[in-house]
Amino acid sequence: MGEQRNTDACRRRSAGMEDEEALDAYSAAVVRVAQLVLPSVASLHVRGERGEGAGSASVLTADGFLLTSAHVVAGAREATAAFTDGTETVADVTGRDPLSDLAVLRARGDLPPPVTLGDAALLQVGQLVVALGNPLGLAGTVTAGIVSGLGRSLPTSGGRVVDEVIQTDAALNPGNSGGVLADSRGRMVGVNTAVAGVGVGLAVPINASTQRIIGALMTTGKVRRAWLGIAARQSPLPPPLAAKLNRRSGLRVAQVVPESPAAVAALRAGDIVVAVAGEPMGSATSLQRWMVEEAIGRPVEITVWRNGALVDVIAVPRELS
Repeated sequence: MGEQRNTDACRRRSAGMEDEEALDAYSAAVVRVAQLVLPSVASLHVRGERGEGAGSASVLTADGFLLTSAHVVAGAREATAAFTDGTETVADVTGRDPLSDLAVLRARGDLPPPVTLGDAALLQVGQLVVALGNPLGLAGTVTAGIVSGLGRSLPTSGGRVVDEVIQTDAALNPGNSGGVLADSRGRMVGVNTAVAGVGVGLAVPINASTQRIIGALMTTGKVRRAWLGIAARQSPLPPPLAAKLNRRSGLRVAQVVPESPAAVAALRAGDIVVAVAGEPMGSATSLQRWMVEEAIGRPVEITVWRNGALVDVIAVPRELS
């Protein structure tokens, strides 16, 4: 009996040591990310048409570009960026894109080193992430959590949605919008943008699509998008078509804007769009994702289900004004 009690005690001590080691590893990861990223996160003080506001931003490039959320600098031409090391500079709003909720500023003075960009496409549900901001100049805030969802959609003030939004349970404090969502290696994988509910934060991903948007904002100050001129919603496919295409949904056209590219191509209300340029269309966001600058002025084949048959039409998207 004595030997058994000793064995049980040893097991409990071993389990306790393992728990402490796991906690230490978690803590060490968060501390490492904070030390690496926080120096590059600014507190933004914004004065604009809507009065004064605050948010966070991150150093994007060594030559002075900053990245934040579009709603943080709405109506403003400039903002004051302050860092935890005491650095402070005025930054001009170079470009903002409300449809992705991203904005770029250019600092007039020196900045700390830029953050390292990661790829949100590589994230997995359950992965450790750290949210970092610098709200109201409070020497930086850090919260940690996990990726609790991927592929979410975030409605924007422009009536569109941001695709592939990251959902996390890392708390987002007031003023953290525009701050960094980082992975455990300190790479920026998202821009903190919204609190969706208790324990739910959302971040715009850093991926190939948003990097193109950021690049356009840096070079031209705006993002060009293609436009077809239809209002459509996700709709179930008829069973025979669903079996043929091996998927369940398409886009039912509810309205076609007169004299739009869709109207010229003879798209009709009631058509179900199943593919654009051969790419399956299963939701409104899948169509939105395709309507990029490269599609402007280029003929594209659109496949629709109409009167019990698949029909191909050719449309030439125009630039969204």
